[in-house]
Amino acid sequence: MNANFKMVATTMFGLEEVLATELKNLGAQNIETGVRSVSFVGDKGFMYKANIALRTAIRILKPIKNFKVFDEDELYKKLQLINWEKYMNADSTFSIGAVVNSKNFTSNSHYITLKSKDAIADYFRHKYHKRPNVDVKYPDLKIHVHIQKDMCSVSLDSSGDSLHKRGYRSATNIAPINEVLAAGLILLSGYTGDCNFIDPMCGSGTILIEAAMIANNIPANINRNEFGFEKWGDYDEDLFFTIQDSLLKKIRNSYFKIMGFDKAPSAIRKANENIKNANLSEFIGVHHVNFFNSVKEVFGPTYILFNPPYGERLNIDVQEFYKKIGDTLKNGYPNSTVWFITSDIEALKYVGLRTSKRIPLKNGDLDCRFVRYDMYEGTRKTKKALQ
Repeated sequence: MNANFKMVATTMFGLEEVLATELKNLGAQNIETGVRSVSFVGDKGFMYKANIALRTAIRILKPIKNFKVFDEDELYKKLQLINWEKYMNADSTFSIGAVVNSKNFTSNSHYITLKSKDAIADYFRHKYHKRPNVDVKYPDLKIHVHIQKDMCSVSLDSSGDSLHKRGYRSATNIAPINEVLAAGLILLSGYTGDCNFIDPMCGSGTILIEAAMIANNIPANINRNEFGFEKWGDYDEDLFFTIQDSLLKKIRNSYFKIMGFDKAPSAIRKANENIKNANLSEFIGVHHVNFFNSVKEVFGPTYILFNPPYGERLNIDVQEFYKKIGDTLKNGYPNSTVWFITSDIEALKYVGLRTSKRIPLKNGDLDCRFVRYDMYEGTRKTKKALQ
C-alpha cells in the first residue's frame, strides 16, 4: 500500500482555480491554492495520474524538506543535512532549479542554484569520495529549491521536462501559444465538447488539439515519451501502466465539429502535422480561410476561441485589425460564444462589442485579458424581447 504525501502542482498566473478543479475531479485530497501553484495530497499512483492527466499543471513537485534559512551559507549547511541517498547516489546525474523571493538573499537565483549544487555534490564527495555529475538536459533527478522570505522548500520534480511539452508539437509558428495556457483558456471558457468549436486564427493548431483532447477526455500528456519519476529508484512500472490504462478507458467520443482556419498555407501544414502527431486527425478539420472573409457554416451553438497575433507578431494597423474582428463576429457568427486572449488591452475598445467577461491572465511576461463576447441570433434587443 502506497502512503499518501503532499505534492505541489505549479501553473501559470490566473489558472490556479482551474488547476484546483482539475485536481478535485481527479481525486486529490487536501487541495489548497497558492500563487501559480496548488498543493494537494495523494499517493504514488496519484502522482503518476496527475502527471499524465492534468492539463493546466507545469510541474508536479514532491517536497522532501522544509526549513528556515537566512543566508547562503546556512542554505549550504542545511542542504547537507538531508539524507540524499534516499533519492540518488554518487553515480547519479542531477540538476537544480531555484526560485528566490527573499530580502535575506542578496544573490540571484543562479547563485543559489550553484550553492545548492555544491552542497549536494560535496555531501557525496565527503562520504564517498565521489561527486555526482550535473546534467542540465537529461538528469536522473531534478531538484527544486524554493526560498520564500525565511522558508526554504526542497522538492523533487516528478515531471522532468515541463508538462506543457505534450509530445505532439513538432512544427510551430512564431511565438506559438503554450499548451498549458491553451488548455487553461479552454477550461476557463467552460467548453466541454458538447457543441461545435472554431479557432479562426489557428496557427500551428495548439488550441484545436487541446480542445479535442478535452472534448474526448484524452489525457493531456498521453503522447509524452518520459516523465521524471521514471528515473526514480522507487519507480513502479506496473503501477504506471495500470494508471495509464485506467485513464485511457475513460476516453469518450465527441461528435461535434472542431475546426481551425488560417490565412497562411504554411500554418495549415504545420497544424495538420501536429494534429497527426496527436492522433487527432479524425476529430479536427483545418481550412485555408481568412477569418475576416468568413461566415459561420455550422448549425447550432458554437464556441469560438482564439489567440489573435499581437505584439511583435502584428505588423498591421491595430485599430483596423480589432475592428475587423468585431465586424466579422457581428455579421457572420450568430449564436456563438466567443473568447480570445490579447495583451493589447487598449485595442479591445476597437472591437465595438461589449464584453460579458474579462479575465486577467499572463502569457509569459505579458499582462493579458481573456475576454468573452456573446453573439446572439439577430440583435441583443431581439434576444431580450424573447426572454
